[in-house]
Formats: sequence, C-alpha cells, structure tokens
Amino acid sequence: MIADPSSKACHLVIGLVLILNAVFISAAKVNVLNKIHIVHLGAKKHDTPELVTRSHFQILEPIFGSKEAAKKAIVYNYKHGFSGFAAKLTDSQAKNLSSRPEVLCVLPSRVLRLKTTRIYDYLGLLPSSPKGLLHDTRLGSEAIIGVIDSGIWPESESFNDTGLGPIPKRWKGKCVSGDAFDAKKHCNKKIIGAEFFSDGLTDVKDGQYDFTGQDEFRSPRDGVGHGTHVSGIAAGSVVAKASYQGMAGGAARGAGAHARIAVYKACWGNVGCLTPDVLKAIDHSIRDGVDVISISIGTDAPASFDIDKSDVAFGSFQAVMKGIPVVCAAGNEGPDAQTVDNVAPWIITVAATTMDRSFPIPITLGNNLIILGDGINTLPEVGFTDLVLIDEMMEASIAQGLTKDKIVLVFTANNEAKEKAARIMKAGCAGMIYAQSVLDPTVCGGSNVPCAVVDYEFGTDILYYIETTEVPIAKISPSKTLTGRPIATRVARFSCRGPNSVSPAILKPDIAAPGVNVLSAMNGGYRIMSGSSMATPVVSGIVAMLRQARPKWSPAAIRSALVTTAWRTDPFGEPIFSEGSTRKLADPFDYGGGLINPEKVTDPGLVYDMGLDDYIHYLCSANYADNEISILLGKDHKCPSPAPSMLDFNMPSITIPSLTEEVTVTRTVTNVGPVGSVYKPVVEQPFGIELEVNPKALVFGSNNTKLKFSVRVRSNHKVNSDFYFGSLCWTDGVHNVTIPVSVRTKFLRNYV
Repeated sequence: MIADPSSKACHLVIGLVLILNAVFISAAKVNVLNKIHIVHLGAKKHDTPELVTRSHFQILEPIFGSKEAAKKAIVYNYKHGFSGFAAKLTDSQAKNLSSRPEVLCVLPSRVLRLKTTRIYDYLGLLPSSPKGLLHDTRLGSEAIIGVIDSGIWPESESFNDTGLGPIPKRWKGKCVSGDAFDAKKHCNKKIIGAEFFSDGLTDVKDGQYDFTGQDEFRSPRDGVGHGTHVSGIAAGSVVAKASYQGMAGGAARGAGAHARIAVYKACWGNVGCLTPDVLKAIDHSIRDGVDVISISIGTDAPASFDIDKSDVAFGSFQAVMKGIPVVCAAGNEGPDAQTVDNVAPWIITVAATTMDRSFPIPITLGNNLIILGDGINTLPEVGFTDLVLIDEMMEASIAQGLTKDKIVLVFTANNEAKEKAARIMKAGCAGMIYAQSVLDPTVCGGSNVPCAVVDYEFGTDILYYIETTEVPIAKISPSKTLTGRPIATRVARFSCRGPNSVSPAILKPDIAAPGVNVLSAMNGGYRIMSGSSMATPVVSGIVAMLRQARPKWSPAAIRSALVTTAWRTDPFGEPIFSEGSTRKLADPFDYGGGLINPEKVTDPGLVYDMGLDDYIHYLCSANYADNEISILLGKDHKCPSPAPSMLDFNMPSITIPSLTEEVTVTRTVTNVGPVGSVYKPVVEQPFGIELEVNPKALVFGSNNTKLKFSVRVRSNHKVNSDFYFGSLCWTDGVHNVTIPVSVRTKFLRNYV
C-alpha cells in the first residue's frame, strides 16, 4: 500500500473508468502554474446544495484572501451526491489545501480516454415475446440510465419515443440547449436528460478549443459517435432494419428498449474526458435520480497506484452509497494478466466476449480453395489478382513496387501489425491478408482496401499455394453474416484480464457481456464496433431493469445476482474459451462469474449483500487512516486493531492470492427466495486445494434471512503455484448460487 498519507487518501478513488477503443488521446498541454485541481471533501455535511457551496467558499477564502477571488477560482461545485469542488490553483495553493483536516485529497485535472442487434437474441432478451426481466419491467419503461460519455446524436431512430409512456415522475434532471441541439426539439420521452460539461476542457486548452474545426458541438450533441453507440446498446428503441454499409444487421435495439436515457457529455473530440467535467457529470446524475451510471471512459492499463487517483471512482463510491450502481469496463489492453482496470470493489466491472455471430471474409485462391478470414470487409470484391508474400524484406519490396495493385500476404507479430498495415497501404495494394498467432482484426481498422486476418495455420496454407504456383492469384470478397450455434463464444483477446494488481484479494472483472462486432446507432446511421465499452452498456441496461424489478436491492445485491447466476458456458451449453497467445478455457480472471444471464438475475435465491459497514471493512483492511475514512464518510470512524482481513470482505467470490498452508474465510448470504429454504454446498475443488465449508446446510426461516458460513482453505502444494480455479455453489434444488474460487499457493521466504 502507499506510504504517503496524502497519496493514500487519493487511493480511495480506485479506477472506475472504461478503457474503450482509444477514441481519444491525452495530448493536451496544461498550464502548470494555474491549473484546475479537484478538492475532495467526502460526504456532504449539509442537506442543501446552497450550504454545501457556501462551505466550499469558506475553505478557499483564506487561500485567496477574499470571497470574490475564491468564487472566481472555482470552476465547479460538487454539491449533490457528495462534497467537493474544482478550482484553478497553483501548486502551492493545492499543497496548502491538502494539509487542511477537512480535505480528503487534492488532485490535478487529468485527461481520460473513451474506451444491438444480435446481443439480446443471444442472451434471450426478446422484445417480440418478452418474459422474465423484460416482461416484469415492460421493456424497462420506468428505468433511467445515466450515460457519461461523448454525448448523443438525437436524430437516430434508436432514440425515437414511439410507444413510450410519460417520463417517470421521480426524474429531476433537465435538457440543455447548445450548438445544433435544441432541448425542446431533441429531447423526448426517450432522451429525457441531456447536459454537457466543458469547463475542464476549456481550461486544459487555454480557451482555444476549436469546436468547429474538431467537428464538435458545445452542446450534448455527439461529435465523436461513441456516446451515441453505447446509449443505443443500453437503451435504444427497436429499429426493424438496421445495417452497416449494406451488411445484414437485423433489428437494432437496446437492453431496455423502453428505458429512458440521461446523457451527460464530458468527453470531447481529439482531447478526451477531463476529470473535473466527469466528476460534475457524476454529481448531477446522482442528483437527477438515474437508476444506474454507465461510464465508458478510462486510463491506460495496467492499474497502478497512480491510476487509483482517478477522480471517477470517488464519485462512484458516493453514488453506490446512495443506492446507484456504477458499471464500468475492464479495459482493452488484454489478454495479458493483471491488466484489468476499474478495480474498485464498489464498481461492477465488465469483460467483453464474442457472441454467436461472425462476419467471415471469404478468401478464394486460384486453386478454388476458400479460406475464411476474420474481420469486417464492406468494400467491393477484389477479383482474382496477383498474390504476393511480403517477408522481412518488406521495405525493399515496397521500394521496388512489389505491393502495387496486388493482394499482399504478411506474417507479422501482433505488436507490429498496425504499423506494417499503415506502411503497406500507403505504398498501395489491392488487398491485405495478415497471418497472426493471435487474431486481431483491428489491424484492418481504417483500411481503404479489402483486408482480412487469418491464423498462422491458414496463413501457411496460403503461403504453400504461393510457393507451389507459378502465378498465384486470389480474390477477397465482402464479409458474410453468420449467426447461430456454429459460432463459438470466446472472451475477446482485447478484454483486460485479472488478477487485480491493486487489491489481489478482490476478484476483477465481475461479469462478462458481448462486446465484439456490436451494431448500434452512430451519427447519421449505424456502425459495428468492438470494445469493453460495448459490453458495459449491455450490463448497464440489464442492471437498470433489475433495479425496477427489485427496487429494494442494493448495488452489491445486484452485482451478486449478476455473478451467481452467470453462465460459465455459452447459452447453448458449450464451453467459453479465452483468446490469447494460446486458446484456453476461460477462468474467473477472464470473465469473473461468467457470461451475464438476464433470465436468471431476478431470482438468484441468495445474494452476497454489502452496505456501508462492509465497505468500511474494506477500507480498514486496505490500511486507510481513520481520518481519511472519516472524511469520506462524513462522520468519525476508528478502524479496529488489528485490521480486519480483506479475505472476509463479502464479495460474491473467494480470491486468495497468497496461501501458505491454511486459512479460513467467511461470507454472509441473504435469502431473497422463499421462506424456509434450505441450501447445501456443492464444491468444485481447485487443483491441489481443499475447501471445507461449514455449516453443512443453511436453513432460512422467517426471522433469519441472513446467515454466515466459513470456508477452510488448505493447500496440498509444496511449491509456489499459479492460480487454480474452482467454485462454491449453494443449492436448494431450484437455485444454484455459484461463486468463483481462485487460489494461489505462495510460500514467502526471507532471503539474506
């Protein structure tokens, strides 16, 4: 853990952000002499926003010498969901403020990056014949999803309000007009809220951001397209015939086709998402009454203590304390281990999988052998054309014009593929085929010629044809659309993996959802995109409906229901594999509890619930200082000595990163099923690990809805091991309440 107290306080803002598709970069220059800083003050100590704001001025006035100067320095007051402010400060002023006892921490402004059709058929959510969650919530008609992103394109058919009833009376938000966005015209019963926050952007660009030149809008209108895409996935209305550049698409729709969308624009083209703006968006979403906050922005992985200073997670903590789940992406830097982002235990972190739809690209060789490449090709077919191999002498081949008007085969390492693709395209070619050990279709992104990716086996088949044929030729056809059971489900290569590098005893990601080749609304049409940011709004939409079906459940209970009911196979019962340098069966570090199963989430039987005391348990086990926790909570708190074990934190998982011989962990489950239920444990032992569960049965009556159990974990390994995986399932014959178990034997030795 961090030794420096001020840094430790800021560790409370554990990474909440979703690393999406690298839409934005953080290349802005900042004024280090007078820069926006965010001053965190923890929970509100006053009931009204006016009194909260007044307290902010009182804190700043001694720093600036007058109330007028303090008011001029403040950019934002955070006064609805929590207390804090963003202000223009010098480094010395920031240091002065951070030493004050009522201040949790002071952080400089940072730039964060932005990180359907078939999905809901695949997951069993069919609006044509709604059942379960869709039926119970009338397609989510009362659900409100807060999307913090790059805005929205309101003209898209995905945001029409046909058939929707009145806006829920509890809604307190508003629509704000601006450039090319008329609140009276563009907000409706689907888009019920639309705001934008740009003061952080204006500061980082010294007031010189050119909205027109960046195809941006000083309004909720989306100039990038990312926010429109994720909003459509979460809550897009049914659009019967949606397609991308002529490819078969089908009926586009969101998880809750009748759910409402509240848009909070805090991300801007060619700059990114400024943390003061993002935090203000979270503050407003708490005030407005959203059911869930969906955020698709993030920092670079892997998670580290610097990333833990993300301001977004601080806001998410306050949202969760007020009963609002926050859903974020695991990130797109996979498949390496310990890359998972957004690891705060109060966040629902989402991994990305494929689904039962693919867009293979037929590659036909001159001998009529057809090989199916990966990727999406909407360009016209390249008829039979000369086919050449470009080897390590690529530069010489390009210089000699050997790629001009030819289809090029390249064997390349993944880390070099995009650079090679750009150089070959610049030199000119008729098409490209990339042979890779790990398929990465993004290498073809932005290609102006037909492009496909194949594995080394198929690449070798093509190479053999080239070397045994006098005049090798090939043609590349447009992508086909295949759906259904022949298509295997996999955890996407790009999806970030565990274990959690910040708190190894906290399993991340929590859950997985489809995030590959997702068709959704885009500015002026529809587009297919991939990323953990596409998987996140799938979960956000389901969580929003779940809150309507189970309004008394806490965010932790909702997360538990997602995890314990998840599929560990695909919906057809086939195993889920994990893409990487080698294919393997997916494990909890790939997909958490498994693939989200919306048909089961309303009736999990038992939940691993958590409230304020549980999160205090976590903070104390992570060695936060008493005064830091007191500021965060808005009341005095003293951690017990010795500190509680993080292994006993009531997550719907058991993760033991350093087991020497034996340890006993405890969990508490809450019965949300029938009174009188009796549950018995079924254990899947990790290799070389013994799990002993006590008691041998959980008997729930009318007066004991909560019961505690313990798991004695013993290792039979004699050497340090990697993680081994198993599960613990409590079953009453109807409900199977399953949590993942991950254990690593690690003997700590002292070396002199």
